Amino acid sequence: MGLTSNTVLALAVAAGVLLFAATVWFWPRLSGRTWRAVLGRIGLLFATQLAVFSAVGLAANQSFSFYGSWADLFGKETSVGKVVDHSMSSKDIKVIDKQKLEVPGGAQPQVGGQILKVSISGEKSKITSPGYVWLPPEYFQPQHKDKNFPASIVLTGYPGTAENLIKGLNYPMTAFKQAKAGKMKPMILVMMRPTVAPPRDTECVDIPGGPQTETFFAQDLPQAIQSTFRVGKKPENMGFIGNSTGGYCALKIAAHYPQTFGAAAGLSAYYEAPNDATTGNLFQGDENLKKRADILYSIERKKPTGTSFLVTSSETGEPNIADTRKFIKLVKGPDRVSSIILDSGGHNFNTWRREIPPMLTWMSNRIQA
Repeated sequence: MGLTSNTVLALAVAAGVLLFAATVWFWPRLSGRTWRAVLGRIGLLFATQLAVFSAVGLAANQSFSFYGSWADLFGKETSVGKVVDHSMSSKDIKVIDKQKLEVPGGAQPQVGGQILKVSISGEKSKITSPGYVWLPPEYFQPQHKDKNFPASIVLTGYPGTAENLIKGLNYPMTAFKQAKAGKMKPMILVMMRPTVAPPRDTECVDIPGGPQTETFFAQDLPQAIQSTFRVGKKPENMGFIGNSTGGYCALKIAAHYPQTFGAAAGLSAYYEAPNDATTGNLFQGDENLKKRADILYSIERKKPTGTSFLVTSSETGEPNIADTRKFIKLVKGPDRVSSIILDSGGHNFNTWRREIPPMLTWMSNRIQA
């Protein structure tokens, strides 16, 4: 039984209920001061709490997709898998596996599109990172075989996994439904995590003497996408999307690379790189590099180029509301800024799932084939 199966969760809940009932039932019999009675009480309390915490942990994992399997949970999942070259592989992007979307007729790519599990290598940064690519049904349909498509990079937060974007935030399914309903144009989504040197949180920064993460996402990745798939090479052809750390990366990179990205959406983004145990010393004392990583500092000094930005927050529950309002005020025309401000919503998947459908519609109106 898999870590994310409903059966495992149901068994954990049942164990918690039964152990709680057993504790109530046997407690009077274990009220003595003998060592057996004391050990019995300790054992019942420990087993009950373990079952309850296991059930809560399993439920949280199902909701947020922290771990995909038992091997992943216990750190045994270290292999990136066997690389199998397919027709859509290139020197920069290797297709490892293909998945269908769970819709009627989804086994046929021209009906349900296709999710590609990939390994992406950066020519300049020398970074290789896993990810997923969503190709919409239209990409495979004969009438569109010679047409280009808009594409967006989608980054999850730290320390999330790219699978979160598929299982937890439902990006491919949402894009499929939005396009089918005529609310957005078909769009290629390149889904990744911002962590390219795990477990370090590099905050999409080119670290002196360390991982060149900004170069990977801002230069290598767009080049790899354009050379592998039918995507144009102009800013209006490509967007950048992210939540939390991914949102910070999206806004920052779009602000610094308007020649590559025509639009960026930051869901619950923060605006300045943190400095903590997960990041280490990102800037190595370089003040210019530190200022470059400050989005509010950068956007205030950005030469307007027509880039479109979308930021999200909530009146209650999000700590970024004040900086989000500052960002909105700092954007100067012909750059454009839009926002989604919820009445309430925390820094979590449930909030982002409420923002993703309108965000994708907005992105579809800002980039094109």
